[in-house]
Amino acid sequence: MTLRAIVADDEPHALRLLAESLDREPDVEVVARCRDGREALEAIRAYAPELAFLDIRMPELDGFEVVDALEPRERPRVVFVTAYDEHALRAFQAHAVGYLLKPFDEDGLRATMEHIRALLPRDDEEARTRAAVARLLAERGGPRRLVVRSGSRTRLVPVSSIDWIEAHGNYARLHCGGATHLVARPLADLARTLAPAGFARIHRSTIVNLSRVKEFRSEDRRDYTVILESGATLRLSRTYRPEVEARLGDRI
Repeated sequence: MTLRAIVADDEPHALRLLAESLDREPDVEVVARCRDGREALEAIRAYAPELAFLDIRMPELDGFEVVDALEPRERPRVVFVTAYDEHALRAFQAHAVGYLLKPFDEDGLRATMEHIRALLPRDDEEARTRAAVARLLAERGGPRRLVVRSGSRTRLVPVSSIDWIEAHGNYARLHCGGATHLVARPLADLARTLAPAGFARIHRSTIVNLSRVKEFRSEDRRDYTVILESGATLRLSRTYRPEVEARLGDRI
């Protein structure tokens, strides 16, 4: 099993050293090198890596803030990398699987990797199935319809009819024009499934169809409101703004 990893550090030398050391591990592939916390957050959501090596002190978002911004289902196994040892307790509380002190040596990294390998499930068929489905959906541009069950009825809702989606406990509510539908799927799962179809998460509780966005409004260039063609007014969280800008290919 190849472990995909992202590496994040604002020090170019430390970033290169760690990435090159990981590349020498036979079962590790570094898929992204990130220079700050926002890049790390975007890379984790884009690549869904198994591992993330995060410097604790970084611009934009620090390593802990990156982890806090992720839903539990989005979080890879995290190793915090820092030149300061006073963060060890907080790293443990954040459920990190490793803690590397800089300057680290090859033996320390190797020991961390052996610990991680011991934690990995030996036969995670479910994870492989989810990954295969995700790749298939990406290749096909995402699903065309969502299955919505209500009592004895099963409705097929065209993805193209969805304006936006909001979290509703362990469910999600689809807003399609004047109609709404409740689907028994968590928001994080729908965000991954619908990303290839042009949907983006704008808040921890909201996904939007980008083709339905009419404008973005902001009074202070920090907090944004998203206006849809339907007239719906939604909040764009600063945490998800970089992801939206990346999807749009430009700054808001």
